[in-house]
Amino acid sequence: MSYLIGLAFVAILGALASALYFMLKGGQRGAKTNHMARALAFRVGFSILLFLCVLLAWKLGYIRPTGLPVGN
Repeated sequence: MSYLIGLAFVAILGALASALYFMLKGGQRGAKTNHMARALAFRVGFSILLFLCVLLAWKLGYIRPTGLPVGN
């Protein structure tokens, strides 16, 4: 499970770096904006997928919260 989460974080950072590249790259305004918007949309999609995977893993019992004990 930790490999899946790590891979999702790498994908999120890669999409964010790609959006930064297209933002800083010169060229026609329409093409730059389209590529940047697509990269940011992929980042949002990867973030939602990561959240859903963590939620599903918690529901199925693959991961357990390790917070402070209740009542202390």
